[in-house]
Amino acid sequence: MISGFFIFNQKGEVLISRLYRTDLKRSIADVFRIQVVSNSDVRSPIITLGSTSFFHVRINNLYIVAVTKCNANAALVFEFCYRFISIAKSYFGKVDEEAVKNNFVLIYELIDEIIDFGYPQNSEADTLKTYITTESVVSTSIAAEESSKITTQATGSTSWRRGDVKYKKNEAFVDVVETVNLSMSAKGTILRADVDGHILMRAYLSGTPECKFGLNDKLVIDKNERGAGGDAVELDDCRFHQCVRLDEFDSTRTISFIPPDGEFELMRYRSTSNIKLPLRIIPTVNEIGTTQVTYVITVKTNFNNKLSATNVIVRIPTPLNTTSVDCKVPLGKAKYVPAENVVVWKIPRIQGGQEVTFSGTAKLTSTTHRQVWARPPIDVDFQVLMFTASGLIVRFLKVFEKSNYHSVKWVRYLTKASGTYQVRITVSEKIAP
Repeated sequence: MISGFFIFNQKGEVLISRLYRTDLKRSIADVFRIQVVSNSDVRSPIITLGSTSFFHVRINNLYIVAVTKCNANAALVFEFCYRFISIAKSYFGKVDEEAVKNNFVLIYELIDEIIDFGYPQNSEADTLKTYITTESVVSTSIAAEESSKITTQATGSTSWRRGDVKYKKNEAFVDVVETVNLSMSAKGTILRADVDGHILMRAYLSGTPECKFGLNDKLVIDKNERGAGGDAVELDDCRFHQCVRLDEFDSTRTISFIPPDGEFELMRYRSTSNIKLPLRIIPTVNEIGTTQVTYVITVKTNFNNKLSATNVIVRIPTPLNTTSVDCKVPLGKAKYVPAENVVVWKIPRIQGGQEVTFSGTAKLTSTTHRQVWARPPIDVDFQVLMFTASGLIVRFLKVFEKSNYHSVKWVRYLTKASGTYQVRITVSEKIAP
């Protein structure tokens, strides 16, 4: 697996160095400094030189580097690097050169604890904080009784949670957040549509509660069951937090788990079938001679009138030789941005079932040769609360604890797009009168 772990500053100086196996020498750091840090042409996060592979992640002015001699799982190595960054942030906030120098003893303790002979071990920050302490973490000397608790937590079945957590008010918050990716032709044909989803949870629950979390009755994950049609929610792949009991999910589609304390990502998924597009964009663009381009862009909402889309931003491309754009909108504000060659139409809120239209005329500078216009797509950003494009819903959330306390549960849905919701345009040419 990982043979060595290093942290370099932007000058290539080694701040942290730890070798886990004998197949590397410390001089390997010089190779990375010369081949990567000093070479501005290197853009790939993975560099292989001979039989040695360097995996690096940039954060602020640092390089977080893992080195291996074997054919390691790249995704696992990068997951470890990002997990280390997350743990470091939980200990001393911002991860930069000054923080590393001030906390180098702590960092050596952490990397010795979370990696054993090159294999990642326990990387739960809450667990690590119980026995790796610094001045920034409130802690006292650990008694023998508490030490036994730590051993149980680090090696037991619930290493991600302490058993003595207590809250005056027991609450659980669930956020289903979906990002819609769309590429649509000017005629309305969907070229690509998919959803990247995350189920985020904040658990403020006392003791060691058992949570049960139910999703749609018609939920299809097995590829052999695809294409049944109807209103089934089809997920291409799912990734769960380690606390989830996978065997129960496979049989009943119920997520059963003992949650970590605080905020965590319970589930990540992707869907490419039966996508409900929240907004439809209908563009009409005409070139009038070589001096004008007219626009009629209609935005339609495809959801219940009790819901609304907020922070809607429509970016409408203009030719490179545009001098000014006359904009007319019934809702929001539209402004031509010459530096980006776009008209930015900002709409604070659109209700479900509503339709709004932008109309505008772009004036062009006359040129002897017609300039080639790449005609980039219209780009739309938005957020819609209490709506999921995949159709995924939470049927129930139950909390069981031996003391039978009352708990309050909240579920929120959010569908959004940011730079990934695009509609292509075709330009019709008309002769100027």
